[in-house]
Amino acid sequence: MTQSNVTTSVNTETSNQRNALTRLASIQSLQIALVLLVIFLVFSLLAPTIFPQWSNLRQIVQNVAILAVLGIGMTFVIITAGIDLSVGSVLVFSGVVSAKAMQALGSQGWGTALVGVIVAIGVGLLWGLLNGFLVAKAKVPALIVTLGTLGAALGLAQVITNGVDIRAVPKELSDTVGYGNVWGTTIPLITLIALILVVIFAVVLHKTKFGLHTYAIGSSEEAARRVGVKVDRHLIAVYALSGGLAGFGGILSLSQFGTTAIAGQSQTNLNVIAAVVIGGTSIFGGVGTIFGTMLGLFIPAVLQNGFVIVGLQPFWQQVAVGTVLVAAVFVDQRRRNAATRGASAKAKNSLTALWSKKQ
Repeated sequence: MTQSNVTTSVNTETSNQRNALTRLASIQSLQIALVLLVIFLVFSLLAPTIFPQWSNLRQIVQNVAILAVLGIGMTFVIITAGIDLSVGSVLVFSGVVSAKAMQALGSQGWGTALVGVIVAIGVGLLWGLLNGFLVAKAKVPALIVTLGTLGAALGLAQVITNGVDIRAVPKELSDTVGYGNVWGTTIPLITLIALILVVIFAVVLHKTKFGLHTYAIGSSEEAARRVGVKVDRHLIAVYALSGGLAGFGGILSLSQFGTTAIAGQSQTNLNVIAAVVIGGTSIFGGVGTIFGTMLGLFIPAVLQNGFVIVGLQPFWQQVAVGTVLVAAVFVDQRRRNAATRGASAKAKNSLTALWSKKQ
């Protein structure tokens, strides 16, 4: 091999490595992971004896568990270019109906707890089916539909309870699921439950036909119809999934807090949507990962925890999360515009080359 060939080979390999590093650095999930790491390091330096300790980290992962369950369904919805503003209210309503059902059965025992779980998931599923039907069949914009069910679900929860939280929760739920640990460890059981759901639905999203159709609808609903995807049925299923997971979040919330917490979920839907978008799921549809959503969830959780520990007002968390959210949407918009320009330029070059051949 000549010297020039060796040089060319080395230059090519170096160029490939640089291109690989550039592509890796452009992955939004990696960018969010780096932001999360920086936030963690900053708070660890400011409060080294408290923040990085396992007892504090355990509290963070426990607080994220319920939002993670909601974030799974929200990721599917936003990938289809939809939105679900109702998850917080559906969580509350499902928790209220579940608590009422368990209260009627005596409020204690694993049998009662199991009924509560089934009722909560079923109620959430019904709200999700309603959202999906109105979006897919009635062609009402998802923003309007879920804004309406947000108010309806929360209002009905207050009607049922007269605005007074229900505190009759089986000890089996609160002691085992809400505050219990995985056997032989100090890992919260509620976190393990959320992690199992995250893994299951990550596989569904990235490795099954259901996930493929979800991406296809978000990329182009009309193109998905043309290749045989039953778009209406799939959208109903996606919103039902979001509602069912919100219902399950309701029973987890009952387990963790021991009450229905009607007034405590006002920011839940916005926090979940922010986390999904910050984690790299495009608000315009067609792009997103469950892994990115989980990273996005930890940013507000870590910020809130860190602000409290270092003595800053936790209200700054909303400022920080809002700033990161706008930045994430801005970056996504720039990326989409660049991709569109690249595709247009490529098409133009192809047409030019084709025209030149004909001449």
